[in-house]
Amino acid sequence: MSLRRLLVTTGLAGVLGTTLFVLPDSTAQPDSAVLVATNRARKVDIGKDMLYVLAVGTDARPGEDMLHARGDAIQMVSINTKTGASAIIGVPRDSWVDIPGHGFEKINAALYFGGPKLFAQTVGDLVGIQPDYVFLTRFEGLQAMVGTIGGVDIDNPFFFSDENLKKKGFQAGKIHLTGYEALAYSRIRHALLRGDFDRSRHQEVVMRAIQKKVFRKAASPGFLAKGVASVMKSLHTDLSPVELFKLGTLLATLDPAKVTNCVVQGGIGVSSGGASIVEPYVDQARSMGADAKKDGVLSKCESPWKVPDPASGAAN
Repeated sequence: MSLRRLLVTTGLAGVLGTTLFVLPDSTAQPDSAVLVATNRARKVDIGKDMLYVLAVGTDARPGEDMLHARGDAIQMVSINTKTGASAIIGVPRDSWVDIPGHGFEKINAALYFGGPKLFAQTVGDLVGIQPDYVFLTRFEGLQAMVGTIGGVDIDNPFFFSDENLKKKGFQAGKIHLTGYEALAYSRIRHALLRGDFDRSRHQEVVMRAIQKKVFRKAASPGFLAKGVASVMKSLHTDLSPVELFKLGTLLATLDPAKVTNCVVQGGIGVSSGGASIVEPYVDQARSMGADAKKDGVLSKCESPWKVPDPASGAAN
């Protein structure tokens, strides 16, 4: 069976398009998304094990090496392969952690130093979950994906604006985001009361909104076929067809109603070089990881406010 045929039959377009990941549309460049297996991926047994995926939005510009850029949006995803439940743990990109072989740096520098596998190890050390796969995409992919599906609807908790990205700002309440607005909503930090923490929560809100929108559209004639073409043109991976089959079969069955979210909290500090950093609450991060690792469900969220259901305002 050809790889293209395999992707169609397993619904890999549904995997990366209808669940937790953001892929660009068919106009994207071939290196717009990367899916890498870590050393533990071969141990996964669908239907019996938990599965862990580190989803990363990088700050790589067109032409730059996405595998050695800096992670800008960091989400550890825990999936229960029996129940279809999944938990998303957001990690602030400025978290000050010990990167193996490089000492203490902002966590997003691990990708720059050592590529996806070092980044996976570093994030895994913080939350206590070592991922099976690392999925990376550029932020242009987010904008293209949201534009392709006609935008998304969210419930925004409070008004905020940014002189460069969104001068008129985002109104509080139910709002519709275009592709560019979804990107701006996910990237703005300085205008937010809790900076990197609120930005991480906004990224989770956008992810949930995309997931719900595409999940509803998946049954439309031709929608998944178009998604397959997008995946084939934009995804670079070292996975074998068998691994893609297993991953596709699992992720195509995830239910958006079974997703729980939370962001690792911390204190604000200054590095020895004078840079603003986040000093993550490691015990809290490990507690979240242990909770998500158990059954793919975050039973509680200790953030100041919980991530709302995108279109209803209901918190997880």
